[in-house]
Amino acid sequence: MSQNVIELQNVKVEREGGTTFIYLNRPEKRNAMSPQLHLDMCEALEWAEEDDATKVVVLSGAGGNFCAGQDLKLYFRGTEDDPKARARARRAAHSWRWDKLSNFPKPTIAMVHGYCFGGGFTPVIACDFAIAADDATFGVSEVNWGIIPGGLVAWAITQVMNYRDAIYYSATGEQFSGQEAAAMKFVNKSVALQDLKPTVLELAQSLQAKSPAALRYTKEAIRAVRSMSREQAFDYLNAKSDALKYADPEGGRKKAMSQFLDDKTYKPGLGAYKR
Repeated sequence: MSQNVIELQNVKVEREGGTTFIYLNRPEKRNAMSPQLHLDMCEALEWAEEDDATKVVVLSGAGGNFCAGQDLKLYFRGTEDDPKARARARRAAHSWRWDKLSNFPKPTIAMVHGYCFGGGFTPVIACDFAIAADDATFGVSEVNWGIIPGGLVAWAITQVMNYRDAIYYSATGEQFSGQEAAAMKFVNKSVALQDLKPTVLELAQSLQAKSPAALRYTKEAIRAVRSMSREQAFDYLNAKSDALKYADPEGGRKKAMSQFLDDKTYKPGLGAYKR
């Protein structure tokens, strides 16, 4: 059962058990991002980070679409005569779409349906996981407006798309489906629209069964080592592993070892670790 837990103007936040859904909530504009939406998203993510009942965050859009990109009228024209408002909107847009999401201490899942365009790509990529509806529609459409995919979009897509796909879809503005996004591993998988939320909830629940500390350190490690040399990664991962021993109040490693060696209740691939 969904529960509204915080009131914001352009963002809707609901909780189902330990899973908190954060919805971009401008459905009449296909959730195009306004300055106020950016500010609201910063507040929502800060709240979810501090909320003890939130174990996993799911990012999505209300009203049948994920996000149609920036609201050109409100974000650009609406702030062109107000440099301070433009600066606030730019800081908030960058903060939540990349800095906050990519460094979020709890698992994050992008649940994509309907349209996902332009600036909407960045938060999808910043999330730890992404699941899309088969018929979702993606597009890096900036070239059609005579501009480049800025605001980190061009950089972000190179983190998850291969070079050929990144150039092709950015330069042509051609759209691709959720199924195609899954095939190129832009998202983890795609499913029929009616199965989207159940699939996301299943993933969220499986993540909640893991040691929170081990999960956090794992995703931080995977993100960090991508830009390291082998030698740097070796040193970093050893240090990270040692740090985890002192940052896990649940003692997940000790529990898992006991379940495997003593209780015989956990076998990798055959049974789940029990928190």
